[in-house]
Amino acid sequence: MALAPTIKVALGSIAFGIFWMLAVFPAVPFLPIGRTAGSLLGAMLMVMFRVITPEQAYSAIDLPILGLLFGTMVVSIYLERADMFKYLGKLLSWKSLGPKDLLCRVCFISAISSALFTNDTCCVVLTEFVLKIAKQNNLPPRPFLLALASSANIGSSATPIGNPQNLVIAFQGKITFEKFVFGVFPAMIVGVVANTLILLCMFWRVLSVQKDEEDVVAAQEIEVAEADVSSHRFSPATMSHSQELDGEGIISRSSRSSSLGEFQHMEIRNRIVSSPEIYSPQRASLDVGSESARIPNGSKENGTNSLPRLDSMTSSRGQKVAANGMSSSNLAISGPKDVSVSIQSSDGKEGVIKRWKRLIWKTSVYLVTIGMLIALLMGLNMSWTAITASLALVVLDFKDAGPSLEKVSYSLLLFFCGMFITVDGFNKTGIPSAIWDFMEPHARIDHPTGIIVLAVVILVLSNLASNVPTVLLLGARVAASAAESSPSNEKKAWLILAWVSTVAGNLSLLGSAANLIVCEQARRAQLLGYNLSFWSHLKFGLPSTLIVTAIGLLLIRG
Repeated sequence: MALAPTIKVALGSIAFGIFWMLAVFPAVPFLPIGRTAGSLLGAMLMVMFRVITPEQAYSAIDLPILGLLFGTMVVSIYLERADMFKYLGKLLSWKSLGPKDLLCRVCFISAISSALFTNDTCCVVLTEFVLKIAKQNNLPPRPFLLALASSANIGSSATPIGNPQNLVIAFQGKITFEKFVFGVFPAMIVGVVANTLILLCMFWRVLSVQKDEEDVVAAQEIEVAEADVSSHRFSPATMSHSQELDGEGIISRSSRSSSLGEFQHMEIRNRIVSSPEIYSPQRASLDVGSESARIPNGSKENGTNSLPRLDSMTSSRGQKVAANGMSSSNLAISGPKDVSVSIQSSDGKEGVIKRWKRLIWKTSVYLVTIGMLIALLMGLNMSWTAITASLALVVLDFKDAGPSLEKVSYSLLLFFCGMFITVDGFNKTGIPSAIWDFMEPHARIDHPTGIIVLAVVILVLSNLASNVPTVLLLGARVAASAAESSPSNEKKAWLILAWVSTVAGNLSLLGSAANLIVCEQARRAQLLGYNLSFWSHLKFGLPSTLIVTAIGLLLIRG
């Protein structure tokens, strides 16, 4: 494709440059509007500068990809409500054999869950679980956070729903879910194993340090109970912290239990006062406590005793009971105690019914999700399959879907709309085609040198321009070049692009959204905050990315 007129090339480059800058650095000082607004700004500039027409801008938006993204986000939200991620958190710490075993579990659980629920969702819901478990075992958070982010990226490469760039590749390359999985899954498994071994080698000494006595005491002071680790709830879109705060900080469990005890004591006193004519031995003991609490300080100082007063109260109550021709023991049996017991039994029955209803609902959520995965493996339309599964979950919930749908990341959907338009406009300037025409003879996948050159180009562009724009810019050109040498190489070219662009996210902290999510969630975690710096990530990310990418390229099957 020849270059467009100079003015069109210049204006299109400016619009794309603004989009790129805000996509990579969303909080630049002179324009801190974020990625989503930057994407929409780039799209608007493409139309205003007449690089593309409004009709071309609308046609550039890929609705099937947006539908699949929306459907998978809704399914993830309902899985979170069905405690799927709570069970994953339990699996992390269940019968752990030590720090190294815990690190391996983080790697494999995050890889598998990201392949099914997207890497971003996996990182959102598991980051604080990992921090709490590391703190509970008195371990440094860094190796576990790196394991979570890197394994989530590698694992997401195995399926079209694992990450956004895979969605684009599956739709543009017309690759079914089944063929995509069988083509990349072996590389993903070996890549996760290699990544785990690299982590173990780099942090073996740290993970082998025995706890000193002082460290154990310090850990116990800030230890997070296992129940808290396994029951912390998250939303895929926004993380919620369930700690209760008072004016000075977090309320301790002892204060909450004492306040609960005071409430129960007040409730008992209210029941006694509300029916003074009824007397029973149990109530007499309660009245002792309540009446003694009412003794004024003056009477104690004067040495007076309140027992005669209590005796007079009980005798007067006994006279009232006798006057009615009934014994106090009979009333004790048929009094409010039986009423409270019956209320408790009815509450227990209601609780059992609610638990069964929730169990049935959770089972239906899991069955719908499994059905969606089976339908995808059978080759059904991915977008409509995900939307159908999401609407089935909405109907089965039998509640207002508003609160659940509010958790959908609509800003991500808008970001994709703007990005589709911006990248399409940049393609129409002819610059990407001119660059590829220069690189194409050296990047053919029919010989090893060409695969290495192509992988390096994808690695660099994915870290400079982000992986999704890289796929949109290179995808069709790489596939067309591969098809010229052999039609069977076209699918392999798409899968290589999926593998390399995904693993490239592990190179630096800015390489993927999953890395940034882990970094931000860890930094903002209450009481457990940890700052994962750019350089500490790069020391691990550079060797891991190069080794895992090279291993995967040998296993990608066309």
